[in-house]
Parts: sequence; C-alpha cells; structure tokens
Amino acid sequence: MDRLGIDIGRVIIDGSAGPGDTSFFQGDRAAMLRTPAVAEAFATIARLVQLFDGQAWLVSKCGPRIQQRSLDWLLHHRFFERTGIPADHVRFCLRRPDKAIHCRELGITHFVDDKPDVHEALAGLVPYRYLFGPQRSRHVPAGVTATRTWSEVETAIAGEPVPRSPRPVFPGP
Repeated sequence: MDRLGIDIGRVIIDGSAGPGDTSFFQGDRAAMLRTPAVAEAFATIARLVQLFDGQAWLVSKCGPRIQQRSLDWLLHHRFFERTGIPADHVRFCLRRPDKAIHCRELGITHFVDDKPDVHEALAGLVPYRYLFGPQRSRHVPAGVTATRTWSEVETAIAGEPVPRSPRPVFPGP
C-alpha cells in the first residue's frame, strides 16, 4: 500500500513570511498563528490523502518548542479537519536524517520535503521523493523529483507519469 509522508516547515507552514520564518520561530503566539500556509497546501493535501486512502503522515524535524508551535499552528488552522490527515499521524525527530527511521516504521513510499539532505537520507528507502519549493541551490539528489508548488507535487504523484525507481522491500519490525 502506498503511504505519503510530508514535512511541515516551508512545505505546509510558509517559511517565506520573513527571513528564517522569524514570526513562527521567535514571535509571540499570535504572530506565530498568523504565519500563513503554503499556497495550495491544504486543498492539494486533502486530494492526496484521498488518493492515498488516508495513508498520510507528517514527519518533521524540530525541537520540543517548535514541535508544540507546529501542533498549535496545525490545530489553529484546522489542518487535520481540512485535509483528512488524522491528528495522531504526526511524527517528530531531532535530526533530519532521523526522518528515515519514521519512514521505515510507517512504510512511507512517497515523501515531500524541502531539504536535499533529507532526500539523500531517504535514498533506497522511500522510492518516490519530491523536493519541494523554490530551492536556494540547484542540487536535486538523484532519484528525486523537483517540485516548486503543491500543484507540481500533485501532478508528479497523480498526473503525468514520472520516472520511478523500484519499490524497496521494507524490513519487518
């Protein structure tokens, strides 16, 4: 069964609101909650959740303070209600490469993230990887599809055929 994994920062929560997304990370609660969603994120994710028969998770790297802010933002914006991702389908880790641990445990087959090093850590584990958003560098890891917008993610996953590698065998627990 196909399973979708999605990063949160700069993929769902818009990081272009300021340099380093300071209102989200350093502002007061009201400023943090005003941080907008990435354009098209909620509607596209809702369609993808249907495409993946509800098998979708958020997997994000951040410390405890930003974990709580992320959850508060998601709840405030009714993310779970509006997209169909269950509220208990959220995983956090403290280092980007550790996203691979969650992807292995969850059997993630498709992953959307804005960091090339995350995709490199998922190579050989997650066959369908999408580098999201405008990139500061032109480096797109091998086997990863560059997608600038949620519309491009949806097209890459559900639309036109995209070259894909064979699915890996996920080891048991």
